Amino acid sequence: MIDISISNLSKEFEVGKKILDGLTFQVDQGERVGLLGKNGAGKTTLFKVLTGELDWDEGEVHVAPGKGVGLISQIPVYPPAYTVEDVLQTAFDRLHAMEAEMARLAEQMGADTDPALLRRYDALTAAFEAGGGYDTQTELNKVCNGLEISQDMRGQLFSSLSGGEKTRVNLARLILEDTDILLLDEPTNHLDLESITAVQKGLQSFGGILLFASHDYQTVQSVANRIIEIRPDGILDRQ
Repeated sequence: MIDISISNLSKEFEVGKKILDGLTFQVDQGERVGLLGKNGAGKTTLFKVLTGELDWDEGEVHVAPGKGVGLISQIPVYPPAYTVEDVLQTAFDRLHAMEAEMARLAEQMGADTDPALLRRYDALTAAFEAGGGYDTQTELNKVCNGLEISQDMRGQLFSSLSGGEKTRVNLARLILEDTDILLLDEPTNHLDLESITAVQKGLQSFGGILLFASHDYQTVQSVANRIIEIRPDGILDRQ
């Protein structure tokens, strides 16, 4: 199944200087694609097009309907008091909101027999269960173990972490959000060896589509099952 389809994609920021020029390729479900290219080849621009942050000038871009796209390019800013656990729990914001509404409805139904309340409660309960609402702690522990995010780290302030630790936490958050297509722009830049190893392990176990740009060829080789190189004259696809 094709989840990403790009055909004759072109984008220019200055007249006559196309950063992407006729880019064409597709990515199938479950592929882990390493994206190579010199600085300025358009890798970051491509990611911003795929997330909808940038429009393009020519060509077609198609992401399979219903697929969630997540991008790690820079560390998001969280409230100063947020711990690592708080950041990880943001992955379940939708489920937490459903759980809170279910609790309110249960309280209302104690004093109100309106059938509409019960219908809403039943619908929420089904959606909560289908979304994994009863398994969040198990999934959280599993992902944290895979990315070597210890229980002690989960209690620390997110702002106190190193850059490598923050990258691991944000990768865990995206995986927990049930991201279907994960985009990473130089995920191992400025990381220590321990963090690089943990990120590689986390990416290897990710079940969705992975598209990542990296100058770290060891990471590309250890994670990717396909390599696409963006060149001025087109792409080199090493399947």
